[in-house]
Amino acid sequence: MNRYSVIEKKNPREIVLLRGSGCKWKKCTYCDYHLDFCKDEEENFLLNSEVLKNVKGFYKKLEVINSGSFTELDKKTLDLIEKICLKKGIETLYFESHYIYKKKSMEVKKYYMEKGITLKIKTGVETFDEEYRERYLHKGFGFVGVKEISEFADEICLLFGIKGQTEESMRKDIETGLENFERVCINIMNKNSTPVLPNRNVIKTFSEKIAPAYENNDRVDILMDNLEFGIGAKVQEVFLK
Repeated sequence: MNRYSVIEKKNPREIVLLRGSGCKWKKCTYCDYHLDFCKDEEENFLLNSEVLKNVKGFYKKLEVINSGSFTELDKKTLDLIEKICLKKGIETLYFESHYIYKKKSMEVKKYYMEKGITLKIKTGVETFDEEYRERYLHKGFGFVGVKEISEFADEICLLFGIKGQTEESMRKDIETGLENFERVCINIMNKNSTPVLPNRNVIKTFSEKIAPAYENNDRVDILMDNLEFGIGAKVQEVFLK
């Protein structure tokens, strides 16, 4: 499991994959990312502190992700992140958060602003089609629209490559994201341990008809493989032994 990397293309930044107590929502039908967790906070801190030692301050930007939301990291890890940002001159910090932590995310944004650090919140909305998102993906945002999501999130992740998606729906999601958020990260569904499988036809449609229009857009990241940011591990290698 690789937990540190440097992203050189588009929005250059350092990125770390930390470990928390586990996603509190844990109901998304397509996700087994939550398997990377530990209930022992001290064990998590020991692991996370080793990972964070790699942070050099490159590009003055640091993205912190974990299998859930940043609020599910232990306090000692969160304190260490703050100390490292101040020591290494990090000007922009990125956290991931589920919509259920909207209020907390906004509070932490304000806290970091007072420290002279801009906190950007990234959320995995997956799609702006509320029916599909909640009835099929079980995302847990409720039937809220773009306005409510944009009140706390600066960037969004979309999930493409599964049944029911069309060229029209994917284009609409991307354009909605670009109109209302600073950046869009498109994740293509990779096979994992859940019943939700990648759909080859949908992926082909995306690759041939949509991706070419956005691959050079500096505000759009496209991850055909979930390891393209240089962190993580194949599900088969880690969780399905």
